[in-house]
Amino acid sequence: MNLVDDIVNEVLKQLEGTVIKNKKSFVIEGSGRHIHLSQADVNRLFGEGYELTKVKELSQPGQYVCQERVSLVGPKGMFSNVVILGPVREQSQVEVSLTDARTLGIKAPIRESGDLKGSAGIIIVNKERHISLEEGCIVAKRHVHVAESDAKALGVTNGQIVKVKANTARPLIFDDVVIRVSPKYHTYMHIDFDEANACDLCTGDLGEIIE
Repeated sequence: MNLVDDIVNEVLKQLEGTVIKNKKSFVIEGSGRHIHLSQADVNRLFGEGYELTKVKELSQPGQYVCQERVSLVGPKGMFSNVVILGPVREQSQVEVSLTDARTLGIKAPIRESGDLKGSAGIIIVNKERHISLEEGCIVAKRHVHVAESDAKALGVTNGQIVKVKANTARPLIFDDVVIRVSPKYHTYMHIDFDEANACDLCTGDLGEIIE
């Protein structure tokens, strides 16, 4: 890698997760089916005291892809090789798309992350081990993580509901998008793969709040 590449990469790193200046736009990311596990459920699936193996950092600080994979099993179908995201949480949470839910044969509600009371049950399998969650499977409500330093530029507050235009090859306006503001966030919008396919989302595509 030459000096120019080094400089460009450093600049991109510094800009990562911030609002694109003068356009009030932000990167949209498609989020596939994945699992967040509690330490108790990690122990049940992989053995007492097991620690998940970090392999890749995600756009949100402190969040990462784990090496370990498991299967999801429902009344009508299953998915293998499902990614686990770290770090561990207080309660296990499974996030799928509406299409995934139909394939599995479950009625996963559309919820914000962490709102799990009364959500769908699901079975998680790792080889000869498995756990059966009575609740915890949801379809994640579309949302924008907003860095506290970007909230003013975007004109938004935590918990606000907005409309976002996806400026993609197949432009689409997403309604009922929840804003989450925190000093711990980088500014990115997250949608599931059903939504990403609907607007033909490609890496680096931008969204902008229109209402």
